[in-house]
Amino acid sequence: MTDIGELVRAELSVPVDPRVAAMAAAIAAEYPGSARAVLFYGSCLRESELDGLMLDFYLIVSDYGDAYPKRWQAVANRLIPPNVFPFQHDGLIAKYAVLSEADFHRLNGPETRNVSVWARFAQPSRLVWVVDDTAADRAVTAVARAAPTLLAAAGGVAGEAPLDWWRRAFALTYSVELRAERTGRAQSVVDADAGRYLAFSAPAIAAFPAGVRSGGWARRRAEGKALSIVRLAKASLTYAGGIDYLAWKINRHAGTKIEIKPWQRRWPLVAALTLVPRLMKSGAIR
Repeated sequence: MTDIGELVRAELSVPVDPRVAAMAAAIAAEYPGSARAVLFYGSCLRESELDGLMLDFYLIVSDYGDAYPKRWQAVANRLIPPNVFPFQHDGLIAKYAVLSEADFHRLNGPETRNVSVWARFAQPSRLVWVVDDTAADRAVTAVARAAPTLLAAAGGVAGEAPLDWWRRAFALTYSVELRAERTGRAQSVVDADAGRYLAFSAPAIAAFPAGVRSGGWARRRAEGKALSIVRLAKASLTYAGGIDYLAWKINRHAGTKIEIKPWQRRWPLVAALTLVPRLMKSGAIR
């Protein structure tokens, strides 16, 4: 049986559109001396036409203090990871999240009930820029923790097929965060690359962390919803145009037609905190 680390290393090395690699290098160039790796993830991995889409990246840095010229940005990233920023390069648009190598390793594993990182990196991703072989090895090691953590946290069900285990696990993680995706998103994620998830099943199960208990999802949901709102509030301060991005994403995934008013752009924190309860009540986000 192939080791989960070997599978992850091979998957991370799959070539990407040259424009994606160029954007990753441009993001890294914004953080000279601290950038360690850039990973590309999300639904755009499956798209051949990137114009008009929002690409998703994670920038891994050595240390938050080295990454930011302003101390408050480093403190915000350390206390409520990650910080998220918009980016444009060569006609494409993106957002990137910043994590330190230590946080990226921790948040991909069972040490945290926070699902946001290990749920994303249990899905396919690409290592599109790296500073050296050591950084590459650390990225592989961190990402290889994600799939075992996801499946272990969901827990096995007697007689359940492997793909159904993945579908149920992702459905649980989607229930934890404020999500704009339509019902069935967890199933579509797995069905879009069923062969990949089948190949990862046995190696991920074999790599289950010792002592991990499944369950605890009620607590994860309570904490996750609250954390999502806190992150949204933080993004309104750190992410230029964050309120417009929020509306764009909800409209894209939930089929709504939210329009941001001028006052909401002037006061994005107030807008975000007033918009979320309305969207939850209407069912646009859950």
